[in-house]
Amino acid sequence: MSRYQLFINNEWVDPNSGRWFDSLDPFSGEAWAQVPQGDAVDVDRAVSAAADAFDGPWSKLSASDRGMLLYKLGALVERDAQRLAVAESRDNGKLMSEVLGQVKYMAKYFYYYGGLADKIQGAIVPIDKPGVFNMVRYEPMGVVASITPWNSSLLLTAWKLGTALCAGNTIVCKPSEFTSVSLYELATLVAEAGFPPGVVNVISGFGKEVGDPLIRHPKVARIAFTGGDEAGRKVYVAAAENLKKVSLELGGKSPNIIFDDADLDKAANGVITGIFSAGGQTCMAGSRLLLQESIHDEFIERILKITKAAKIGNPAESGTQIGPVATRPQFEKVMNYINIAKEEGARCVAGGRALTGPEYGAGQFVEPTIFVDVRNDMRIAQEEVFGPVLSVLKFKDEEDAIRIGNDIRFGLAAGVWTKSLHRAMLLSEKLKAGTVWINNYRSTSYTTPFGGYKDSGLGREGGMEAVKEYMEAKSVWISTDLDMPNPFVRRY
Repeated sequence: MSRYQLFINNEWVDPNSGRWFDSLDPFSGEAWAQVPQGDAVDVDRAVSAAADAFDGPWSKLSASDRGMLLYKLGALVERDAQRLAVAESRDNGKLMSEVLGQVKYMAKYFYYYGGLADKIQGAIVPIDKPGVFNMVRYEPMGVVASITPWNSSLLLTAWKLGTALCAGNTIVCKPSEFTSVSLYELATLVAEAGFPPGVVNVISGFGKEVGDPLIRHPKVARIAFTGGDEAGRKVYVAAAENLKKVSLELGGKSPNIIFDDADLDKAANGVITGIFSAGGQTCMAGSRLLLQESIHDEFIERILKITKAAKIGNPAESGTQIGPVATRPQFEKVMNYINIAKEEGARCVAGGRALTGPEYGAGQFVEPTIFVDVRNDMRIAQEEVFGPVLSVLKFKDEEDAIRIGNDIRFGLAAGVWTKSLHRAMLLSEKLKAGTVWINNYRSTSYTTPFGGYKDSGLGREGGMEAVKEYMEAKSVWISTDLDMPNPFVRRY
């Protein structure tokens, strides 16, 4: 069994506590690695190292040189994608085939932000005042704290890591206590790429012992958090005490809306991909299926056929389509929501059971589950389950679809399936969501922003927009007037 150490200042160090905890394989239930249990002392070591790097060697590098290091990191990720994917799959139980593709694509985030590092430009502003010149500079903030959940530890960290370093910041990364191993494996590549000591640090542990002191540390300038909305609120409150800048990528309860003029075969595949990929354990999952009344019964039959044929089992096997729920607490939460849905009167037409037996390892498997006769005021339609559970609702027309789609406190994403350009444009405008997919679902890219409305969070990740969120805008005024102005007359 591998035992990992904290990664601070480009060194592998034991935790101050002298304690480690087990990382459990969600499929087998067995401990396969030991992770260091950090504490506030370790947080201070990591943040201080990041602050020293920011004030020292990192700030002395040109933007082009910083970009080259990011580009090199991307190449190393691409080279070692298999090793990284194995670590993440064993940690969170996602399909090996899915994680491997995700890690290979992750390398492109580092390529993109590496290429962008020396292309962040300020502006010369045409000022309406005589005798003065104005320019706007964009400057890095300092130390960034990255806090990520267990469902996609590597990719969600890359979103923050690439952007923060591109902007000239340094970073301390705290992975979920359930999925820390893959970030330590990534840290080996940070050292190999040649980043100066302290630029990237990884510290594992629990929320009260590591997360809270990291958020509150006086040398942390910005917090980048991905997780549930309840935890996000706590992060926001803690950050507000010292007016720290934050981005919060939180939960979702996204509508996937199918109109009667859609290509129903493609839409059915999109619905299954939207909810059952990664076992529904994604913030962008299309967990609310909105069906136009005229196609409801026919479409249900289509997705039932696909759902019941899905192969469930060991995520390491190439033919597996649905793996286990990542953690025991999450498994219990999903099963509880299934019971709640039944009590509320929703009708279960597929799944709804936990799966046990030798082929299901430790038993953290939930059958892909579909509920019909769902009302939008039911908890199963309003609350994020974060598992393979689909709620189906009916709608009459465009206005009804928009009303139901927006009648939720979340606003992360939405899908629309139609052949009508007018309808597609109308719903893309009216749906209150940070991402709207038309005739596809779950497409993402490093080139474009991702984030949510309402309770789905604050800020954006991805694209040039995200870089500016990791920088401060500074307005610089330079006098060009050779005559001394009257000191008692203010220039408005």
